[in-house]
Amino acid sequence: MSFDVVITPPRQLSRISARLPARGLKPKSAFHGQSGFSLIEISIVTTIMMLLAIVGIPAIQGYVVESKVPRVAEELQRFVARLKVTTHGFGASPYAGVDTRVLANSLRGSSVVAVSGEGAGANVAHGLGGQGVSGRGVIRVAPYALSGAPVGSAFLLTLNDVNHAACPGLASILQRISDVVTISGSGGPVRVKDSLHEPVTPYNPLLADAQCLSGDRNIFEFVIR
Repeated sequence: MSFDVVITPPRQLSRISARLPARGLKPKSAFHGQSGFSLIEISIVTTIMMLLAIVGIPAIQGYVVESKVPRVAEELQRFVARLKVTTHGFGASPYAGVDTRVLANSLRGSSVVAVSGEGAGANVAHGLGGQGVSGRGVIRVAPYALSGAPVGSAFLLTLNDVNHAACPGLASILQRISDVVTISGSGGPVRVKDSLHEPVTPYNPLLADAQCLSGDRNIFEFVIR
């Protein structure tokens, strides 16, 4: 009987032994020695996130409002153009029957403003401030009497609870189709344009901007004939 003796080189022995688990030793868990966040660390992170939200949300709202101003103004310009065509030739008071219902029906399919309700309860939210409910942040239309003329010789377009981020962009765009522009904000209502009386007051964008109060506290009125 013969035996073959195989001699394994030292390097291979070290490799083999490294692959074999040591007896009596349990493999350590991958999560061994790791710990979670402490309550103090979580509180600090939460506080920082809350501060960032408080500072950032108003700024984000301002950007959203500013970006919507041209689209809202464009919708209102189209409404005014349609209304003028519809009432052309109706005498000295073509707008006597104009109200918010007419505006709601005209803009009901709009993707820019939000229209809700029917008839006398119709509501048109402009989305430039306010909540769009309970009469806040809405657009209204009503007949207006020019000097020496009957009610309905012009009409009044009003946007309430408008955010300051819409200043003076909203007035700057709609003043092109308006005879009188009034902003009620800082210091009460001030006409920033008046082309109906002498001397004529041309539109003043700096005055319009100065009139706006911070937040959703501004009222824009446009008299159109």
